[in-house]
Amino acid sequence: MIELRTPAEIEAMRPAGRFVAEVLATLRDDTKVGTNLLAIDRRAHDMIRRAGAESCYIDYHPSFGASPFGKVICTSVNDAVLHGLPHDYALRDGDLVTLDFAVAVDGWVADSAVSFVVGTPRDEDLALIDTTERALEAAIAAAVVGNRVGDISHAVAEVARADGYSINTDFGGHGVGRTMHGDPHVPNDGKPGRGYPLRAGLVLALEPWFLQTTDELITDADGWTLRSVDGSRGAHAEHTIAITEDGPIVLTDRSFLGVD
Repeated sequence: MIELRTPAEIEAMRPAGRFVAEVLATLRDDTKVGTNLLAIDRRAHDMIRRAGAESCYIDYHPSFGASPFGKVICTSVNDAVLHGLPHDYALRDGDLVTLDFAVAVDGWVADSAVSFVVGTPRDEDLALIDTTERALEAAIAAAVVGNRVGDISHAVAEVARADGYSINTDFGGHGVGRTMHGDPHVPNDGKPGRGYPLRAGLVLALEPWFLQTTDELITDADGWTLRSVDGSRGAHAEHTIAITEDGPIVLTDRSFLGVD
């Protein structure tokens, strides 16, 4: 069921968005060459506890997951792009890292992701990250009253294809509210003018993600982490946004913290 939020409810979602933005900004700043993925998860867990928030991940067990996730943040590295289960791995120079984080604050959920390189970056990795970020900007710009879900999907795909990337539509954006994943599904490719009409009060997590040389995924032995089938690297960008009569509000915006 697709739910529309009142202006008061959207205001009530702002603390969750702000907290998610602050955590991702902090973790990105703290994540360096040598940082262990389990240390990232511990830091996120501590920040959740101190804020009185509630993890959306730790007990999460959808049909595609082998077991409850058991951690509070997704840490995807290099050829892993989605649902990266934190494990005992110390980041190496040049690793491409994606942090994906969702929590509930006072019963309202926000969800966001950011990709970056630790240490010395490769040009092709920076280009991939830039594409995901520009695709997210295009998706947000298309999230206006009067458009449809297909307009958002088409905006994402146009950016990706112009940069030479193919697109997987199995995992994409989704509704957000009292739970992390809700209707409608927002694939990263689609036809303009098609799909659910965008109305004021619709809250979505928009999340372009791409792989460098494929659009096919395989599931890691941990039952969660999704990797490229050919070992090429992936990147992912995500924000939770609210559609209003005055345009989209980015609830997980990190710019107020002086970061992207």
